[in-house]
Amino acid sequence: MSQDTLKFQNNPLLKNSGFPQFDKIETDHVVPAIRQVLAEAEEKMTALENEFKPTWNGLLKPLEEMDIAFEYSWSPVSHFMGVKNSAELRKVHSEILAEIVQFSLRVKQSSVIYRGLKKIRDGAEWGQLDEAQQRIIEQKIRAAEHAGIGLEGKEREEFNAISRELSQLSSDFSNHILDATKAYKLIITDPQETTGWPESLRQVASHSYNQNKGENEAGATAQNGPWQITLGHPCYIPFMQHHRNRTQREQVYRAFMTRASSGEFDNTTLISRILHLRRRMAELLKYNNFADLSLDSKMAPNIQAVQKMFDELKSAAKEATLQELQEIAALAKKSGQKEAMAHWDTGYWAERLREKLFNFTDDELRPYFPLPRVLDGLFSLCTRLFGITFEKADGQAPVWHPDVQFYKVLNETGQTIAWFYLDPYSRPAEKRGGAWMDNCLNRRFVNGELRLPVIHLCCNGTPPTEERPSLMSFSEVTTLFHEFGHGLQGMLTTVDHADAAGVNGIEWDAVEIASQFMENWCYHKPTLIGMTAHVDSGAPLPEELFEKICAARTFRAATMIMRQLEFGITDIYLHSKFDPDGKKSVFDVHQKIARETSALPPLPESRFLCAFSHIFAGGYAAGYYSYKWSEVLSADAFSAFEEAGLENDEAIAKLGRKYRDTILACGGGRAPMAVFKEFRGREPRTEALLRHNGLLKQD
Repeated sequence: MSQDTLKFQNNPLLKNSGFPQFDKIETDHVVPAIRQVLAEAEEKMTALENEFKPTWNGLLKPLEEMDIAFEYSWSPVSHFMGVKNSAELRKVHSEILAEIVQFSLRVKQSSVIYRGLKKIRDGAEWGQLDEAQQRIIEQKIRAAEHAGIGLEGKEREEFNAISRELSQLSSDFSNHILDATKAYKLIITDPQETTGWPESLRQVASHSYNQNKGENEAGATAQNGPWQITLGHPCYIPFMQHHRNRTQREQVYRAFMTRASSGEFDNTTLISRILHLRRRMAELLKYNNFADLSLDSKMAPNIQAVQKMFDELKSAAKEATLQELQEIAALAKKSGQKEAMAHWDTGYWAERLREKLFNFTDDELRPYFPLPRVLDGLFSLCTRLFGITFEKADGQAPVWHPDVQFYKVLNETGQTIAWFYLDPYSRPAEKRGGAWMDNCLNRRFVNGELRLPVIHLCCNGTPPTEERPSLMSFSEVTTLFHEFGHGLQGMLTTVDHADAAGVNGIEWDAVEIASQFMENWCYHKPTLIGMTAHVDSGAPLPEELFEKICAARTFRAATMIMRQLEFGITDIYLHSKFDPDGKKSVFDVHQKIARETSALPPLPESRFLCAFSHIFAGGYAAGYYSYKWSEVLSADAFSAFEEAGLENDEAIAKLGRKYRDTILACGGGRAPMAVFKEFRGREPRTEALLRHNGLLKQD
């Protein structure tokens, strides 16, 4: 047997049971494995089209079973693109991506399958199917229509070519951001320049220097440097908040706001091409614009409903935003800054004002939030609310990096109901920025047995050092809670059909409800103090510091809301009214909207859109508004717990189980408004969100 044959037989991406073999996957496994999976899937599709019954078991079941091979092959490859990116991986990913897209279109554009789905919808079995099954069928019919099932001849050829190109452009866009972020560095050697830095920034910046230094260069230390400033969030944000040298702040800010906008990593032409292709795709499908196409599968009924939310929030926040800028400008002037307030000043002086008003720094908080203690607190909250417990399961499943942790989730009777991986730390050289939850393996029946869900939770927290565990900023704590909210929907789903289990099948603008709901608990006194233990003394967070954290919650809340509106309004405009072939540039559009939503005029040369991966490389195209749409619902859901009395253990446990059995359990199996109404007893209201942000106008 040849070495090539042996390697092919032992390809970890062709294993279809148990946990994925993340520790054995190599780049040269990718193309042969995916091509074999595609070839087998093509045979199954052809056989299914030739002979199937228009029933759930006759059509939907074999379609779902076909997906299992992709869960074990293509899903790990996509996951590695986010957590273990490399030039070699990109090459093979790019090589096979078009074939994946082509097969996806093949399935969605199968007229035989489409007619079969419609026969089920119109047939006798329909009334016997549960709500989740009916939604899956309806969504597949709509997905087929959105994938061009109604197109023929040259129009279908054009649509398919657009789909393939958009997929590649999205991948290129994301890679350019990663490369541009990685390419920038500012080396600081003078310890005097680091006066005022939090210890965490010294550690991150010295660690970054050591990872990139030459073989013959001396290593850096947190106290003596050198320090390398990068554009990754764990470094960029604290640098802008604490670095005293205004000229260097400006330099780093300009680099951040012009990422991926020039040279070999320039995304400018990609943006124009993406918008052009999306507009043409919408035209082919007979929609007025891409935003209408996007909203057709979302909770919001139309652009007007989204605009109404924008207007309500803008009206509540705009005046307060101006006041917030005046406050930090006044402090800057009083402290000796002669120059007018600029964007590279706002983070710095806002942090000084926050310290003055609330008299604490991020560095004071970090020692109270070692990651292991925070996880214990998070798990305890979930036990209290949802009756679930967590056990460390390291070694029971392969992992892709030594830092990755593995857990199993148990219900009230001690049964295992789910598993999850936690990849907690920043790795700028190979891991994309931000934080995210993703499915590893969906809950579904496989060969007659229920397979439990397995979830990925990925963050970019501050890494541990040799002397200390990962000490989290409060922002990193809330981010962990946010992603865990997504994870809970994946873990606690009771839907047995993969297409509606967990976050699958949930309308995009409702998918942030569970995540944002969890963030609220970071401001609940017993929860927050219970997850703290000073890294040296073991003492819990002092009540005084807790009160300051809560007081600081609404600090610059209006500015943060207007920033989100800036992004959301820009996104909707670019996908509805903007002509990508016209004389105006996308940057002109963003500049105009930024002037209307920001208290400070935007930097004229800002190229923020070149790094706006949410809408050009993620799933948020004409959907960025979803964060605020979901936040309205999540704040209203949390207000039910406030009304019940947050210290009333019996009432909270009862309400927590109700939340578990509705919003967390139903996943995509029911319409989100129906699920929300079942939990809350009414439609959502904006009052709770405005109140949490200190913007509710009193009569």
